[in-house]
This record gives sequence, C-alpha cells and structure tokens, in this order.
Amino acid sequence: MTTPAVSFEFFPPKNLEASFRLWDTVNVLAPLNPRFVSVTYGAGGTTRDLTRDAVATLHKHMGLNTAAHLTCVNATKEETLAIADGFAEAGVTELVALRGDPPKGEGAFSVYPGGFANSVDLVEALAQTGKFTIRVGAYPEPHPESAETAADVAYLARKFQAGADEALTQFFFETDTFLRFRDACVKAGIDKPIVPGIMPIENWKGMQRFAKGCGANFPAWLAEAFEKADRDERADLLATALCTEMCDKLLAEGVQDLHFYTLNKPELTRDVCHALGVTPQGKLENVA
Repeated sequence: MTTPAVSFEFFPPKNLEASFRLWDTVNVLAPLNPRFVSVTYGAGGTTRDLTRDAVATLHKHMGLNTAAHLTCVNATKEETLAIADGFAEAGVTELVALRGDPPKGEGAFSVYPGGFANSVDLVEALAQTGKFTIRVGAYPEPHPESAETAADVAYLARKFQAGADEALTQFFFETDTFLRFRDACVKAGIDKPIVPGIMPIENWKGMQRFAKGCGANFPAWLAEAFEKADRDERADLLATALCTEMCDKLLAEGVQDLHFYTLNKPELTRDVCHALGVTPQGKLENVA
C-alpha cells in the first residue's frame, strides 16, 4: 500500500478552552509531517481575526506549512485582498479560496456591496497578485445550491481556469462517490490535483446533520452500522475501520494525497493515519 501525503483542517478557537483543544490537536497531528494544515473561516466571516491569529501562530511558532481560508463574505474586494496581503506579509502564501457561507439567519448567499461575487472572481484576483498557492473547494456530490454534479464539475473547471492550483473536496462516505467525480473531472479536461476530503465519523448523529447541510449523502447502511456500534460502545472502532478502508481503496485507485477534516478532535484522524502507515516523524518543536 502506498503511504499517502496528508493534510489537516483546523477550526480557529473561539475561547480559552477551544484554544487548548486546538493546540492539543496540533501537537497530536503535526508529527505526522502534513503537507500543509489549513484554518477555516466561520460562516459569514465571523472568525476572520481568529483565523488570522491562528494561521500566524501555526506558521511562525509551530513551523507548519499553513494555509488560510479566505471567503467573499462580508467584505469589499479591497478589504479581502488586504487580508490576503496581510497573510503574505506574515509569510503565509497558501490560501483556500471559497465563496463562503452566509451569516446565520440570512439564508442564501448575497454579494456584499463592492465584494467578490463568487469564488471564481476571488481566485482570479488572488492569482493576478502572483503571491499565492490557491486551493479551492470541490463537490463530489451536488452542492446544496447546485442542480447536478455536472454543474459542479463545470464550475470547478472555471476555478482552475481562473488560476487555482488544487482542489479539496467536500467529505463523502463511499469511495465510489469520489472516483465517479474524479472521472467526470478528467472527462471535462481537468488535469490539476483534486484531493479527497476525509472526515472520520466522531459522532454519527451529529455527522448526519452536518452531512445534510453540506450535501453529502449519508447512506442507510452506514446509519444502521453506527446504531449497532453505539449500542455495543464500539463506534470509534467502527469509525476507524471504515475510514481506513475507504482511504485504502482510494490509494489503490491512484490517490496520493488525503485531506482530513479534524473538527479539532485528533484521535480518530491520528488512528486512521497510523493504520495507513503515516507515522510520527519526530517531536513537534516550537520554532519561536
């Protein structure tokens, strides 16, 4: 089995307890030598300053190759590009460029006055600066606002044409979901890297709610398996086994990179990585 290159997504902390959880997560996963780690934006850009601070700390003091999420929400074009320039000045030259979710309670996305209309426009503006490696989102199952996967493939192609370097997919629960999407992208002429997004199931009831909001199909067989595992108090064991099996199948199909959504809970991600042969490369050192 080929050992994959891995990357991890973190949330910025909103309080002291969450800060401890983030740094605990980093200390568990950083020794696995990730290709990069990313830090998300909250819905509506609500964690913009927290994201900036977390990114700067991970990059400067932890020595990690850190990518910052950047969205089109609640900011003018000038403000958004100024945020990007701030990242570049801090030495962070990798971005995950997304349209972003609207603030809670606002329903559908609407363009902020003077802001970027969509992720394609954002990617194009960032690419023109020549400062960044740009990653974008991809949907192996239809985006909640999309009619069909074909439309998502076409839109992903536009993002690559605008200057994106790599795509990270939304999480999914069955290997064939990603493989069908990858085949459709190849057929559409997309030849840039598309990295599968992996989310070990830490809490299956919460995951079902999360999946519904993201447009990810939660198959009936999986719900039944977790209901039984919950009764037997073996949910973590099942989650690790199923996630490892899915990743192993992806690697057998030529996938080389895996991007894990950690939810700042590192244990299952660590266990899956270990099962795939991704083991600690050394003790994490503070480089401050």
